[in-house]
This record gives sequence, structure tokens and C-alpha cells, in this order.
Amino acid sequence: MQLSLVIPLLNEEESIQELYDWIVSVMQSNRFLYEIIFIDDGSTDRSWETILTIAKNDGNVKGIRFSKNFGKSQALHAGFKEAQGDVVITMDADLQDNPEEIPELYHLISNQGFDIISGWKKKRYDSILTKNLPSKLFNWAARRTSGVKLHDFNCGLKAFRNEVVKTIEVSGEMHRYIPVLAKNAGFSKIGEKVVRHQARKYGSTKFGAERFINGFLDLTTIWFVSRFGKRPMHLFGALGVLMFVIGFGFSMYLGIDKLFLNPMGRLITDRPQFYIALTCMIIGTQLFLAGFLGELFIRTKKQSEPYKMQETINIIE
Repeated sequence: MQLSLVIPLLNEEESIQELYDWIVSVMQSNRFLYEIIFIDDGSTDRSWETILTIAKNDGNVKGIRFSKNFGKSQALHAGFKEAQGDVVITMDADLQDNPEEIPELYHLISNQGFDIISGWKKKRYDSILTKNLPSKLFNWAARRTSGVKLHDFNCGLKAFRNEVVKTIEVSGEMHRYIPVLAKNAGFSKIGEKVVRHQARKYGSTKFGAERFINGFLDLTTIWFVSRFGKRPMHLFGALGVLMFVIGFGFSMYLGIDKLFLNPMGRLITDRPQFYIALTCMIIGTQLFLAGFLGELFIRTKKQSEPYKMQETINIIE
């Protein structure tokens, strides 16, 4: 199979049929062998009923329904797990991503050797104050922190080699940083393509201003995980040893001063250096134990799916 289209959605009943018809038209005109995987992330409207109707009439369409809203990252994770195509393309279901971009994205991956092609919505039809400016700031911070030189980390339209989506694990709110996760997994051929952005036709956006705050917090998380996720002792242990050495140094100074230099001076407990030493040694021990417990957790944790499927269609168990 050439292409897998992974489409997470939440309450998009008005746009699903139109998006499906548009995708099928593009697929047939380019003679692609394809599948479309819709992931209903806990919709409360008739999105799932629409997917069922489409899938019953077209075996190329697969559907996954979550028991509740688990988030876009979990929806993508489920779709990636089922994707069979040599190239996997993600897009949103709100018709703001243009299916006409699919053929070129496919050829960039299959013919030019890229691991990932990320869409760049250079011209946007969103609010300048609430969407565009915060997005520019967020993307600037993401580039500086991650080292991945993309203009638009938030664009839902992306293309991947199948090996990429089967290797990385998308969880929490990390869907924004899939290229960073891929880079950390050893996939370095990451490109970018300017794509057309379209104004929302139905409904309203599911993301508020808080997504940018969460995005910055996630950026900090992914920086830490990429550097120390497999070896927390290297960070916490080093900081713990440093703090303990500082505290021990103050303790040695106090002991030598009291025994040899100024035995008739103030009591050790009356001196501020005593409390500095005590605090540093306690914090150092706690940091070292945090690193040790982190190492134990990594080695003993059991992997489990971060979502629960309620229903599927055309999915082979």
C-alpha cells in the first residue's frame, strides 16, 4: 500500500463527508493505493455515525472510536499503530488542510528520501492576535530549543515514512513535536513544504489560547526527555553530588575552624554555614535518590496504551 491518511477528529460531523469526497477524488486521479483512518477522539455529535456510513461503503476507510476525549496525540498514536502505507500523512478533519497537497508530500517522501515533510502554513486565515502572533513566538522557541529548523510545528499536515511512525511514541500533548521526537530517534532527514491554509468552513476551533502555554511546557518536557529521559541519574545524580560536595565542604570548614583555628568561638549551630551545609547535604541526597528512583522506574515500567477504544470498523485485530 502506498498511502495511509491518519485523520484525528473531534466533533467534525459537518466536514467529514466533504473531506472524504475530496480525498477520494485526489487519490483516484493519482491512482494511489491508499487507506483512510479516521480516529474519533470522543466526539459528542454524529461524527462516528458519519464515519460508519462511509466505511460500510468503502473498504479503504477505517475507523477508530475512543470511549472519551483522550487528546490528539493519543488519536495519532492509535492511527499510526494501524497505518500500513509506505507513506503516512496526517491531516486535520476541519477542511483547513488541503488534500491537493497529498501527491507532492508523497513524492517528497518516496522519491527524495525524506523521513518527514512538515507543512508550513505560510499564509494563514486565523486571528492575528490570538493565533498568528502566539504561533510565531511558539515556533521560534521550538526551533531554538529543539534544533529542528521548521517554521510551523503546529501544522497538522505532515508526511512520514512508515518506519518513522512505527518507531516514535506520541503521547501526552507531544503531537506538536513529532519531528523532534523523530530527530531524537535518529531520523534526521526532515524537510518542510509550504502548504495552502484554508479558512474554517464549519464549526469552531477546538483549541484555545491555553494550547500555547501547554506547548511551552511540553517543549521543556521534550527537551528534558531528549537529554535525560533514558538516563535521569546523569542529571539528578550530578546535581545531587554537587550539592552534597558543597555541603560537605562547608562541614569540613566548620570542623577545622572549631577544632584547630578558633576552638573558643561561637557554637557551630550558631553559625549560618552550619545550616547551609545541612541544607545542601539533604538536598544533594534527595536529588541523588530522585535520579536513582528514575533509573529504577525506567527499567521496570510496563508499556500500556494511553487510550481506550470503544469501537472500530474495518480494523483487523
